[in-house]
Amino acid sequence: MSRIRAAVAVENRRTEVREFAAPPDSADSGLLNIELTGVCGSDWPYYNNYPSVRGAMILGHESVGHIERAGTTAKARWGLREGDRVALEEYLPCGHCRYCRSSDFRLCDATDTLNLSRPDTVRYGSTPVSVAPALWGGFAQKQYLPPNAVFHRVPAGVPSDQAALALPLGNGVEWAYLQGGVRIGESVLIQGPGQQGLACVLAAREAGAACIMVSGLTRDAKRFELARALGAHHVIDIEQQDLLESVADITGGEMADLVIDCASGGTETVVSAIRLARKSGRVILGGQKRKRIPDFESDLLIRKFLTVKGMRGHSYESVELALQIIASGRYPLERMCTHVFGLDQVDEALRTVGGEGQPDAIHCCVDPHL
Repeated sequence: MSRIRAAVAVENRRTEVREFAAPPDSADSGLLNIELTGVCGSDWPYYNNYPSVRGAMILGHESVGHIERAGTTAKARWGLREGDRVALEEYLPCGHCRYCRSSDFRLCDATDTLNLSRPDTVRYGSTPVSVAPALWGGFAQKQYLPPNAVFHRVPAGVPSDQAALALPLGNGVEWAYLQGGVRIGESVLIQGPGQQGLACVLAAREAGAACIMVSGLTRDAKRFELARALGAHHVIDIEQQDLLESVADITGGEMADLVIDCASGGTETVVSAIRLARKSGRVILGGQKRKRIPDFESDLLIRKFLTVKGMRGHSYESVELALQIIASGRYPLERMCTHVFGLDQVDEALRTVGGEGQPDAIHCCVDPHL
């Protein structure tokens, strides 16, 4: 087999295209021929910090492609065969811990590459190329499929750029519906109109929310337009409007039944989420801040009788539901798919997602065959 090209993050904020040998045939593993890989918001902090900590790696974990090769044991285990079109999850769980046995494999310690006390953890998009067979990331022509890979079948008619939305839309379904518990007639406020926030809009609309509000910045004007197209009833530019007053006015003073914080950046949105939820409301924290909240008034949680949940990715169920929504064609998801880059443009792709590259980006992808 010819050599496999991949964009390798060789140091913080720099990738270079390298070639790798294909892994040898094995009864219990396989190889994915990648169509397209989405660029997740989490790829940005990995790009900025991970290579210096864990070593050179192939980033990217929102991969869609066809199974090019699968061993006999692997096919029996996966229920798949060569030629099947699939989307991969980033998680590579152990399969035997309490979380894996209870279908919460995203919490399995074997998937936690942020835990530096466990250098043996392996996860797509954040595992060094020094770990054989190196092809652990989606910004490559092919991706290694170990026995514990997690697959989702992708309908043949779904465009590859929309299929690459399976994981971010899965997050939206998980956060708004499965964990946020949005119900028919409820009001939902979503802070941050990025790909995760827009996914939450779509999920809240599917679940029957009567009032969907989205807050963001003046520069998010085009994202606000898409939020409305996906089902948002109100958009709030917090640089032009007072967020607390706007939500109070829209809800008749009741505030939101559910607040979902999808914003990146500082901790201010965590504090505002708690203030914007009604009494006995729910707050979902999905946007990692990597900062502490100064002078946090924890008694406010008690006075308002709030339920607050921190989110960690998606479940298998949420990704399956997301793929059903994508395949339905009910939403203009093509408008979320804004940019496609080649392997030699991965630095530009990552900087675009990080707000330093091309303008008006929502969901970017890498096509390894360009």
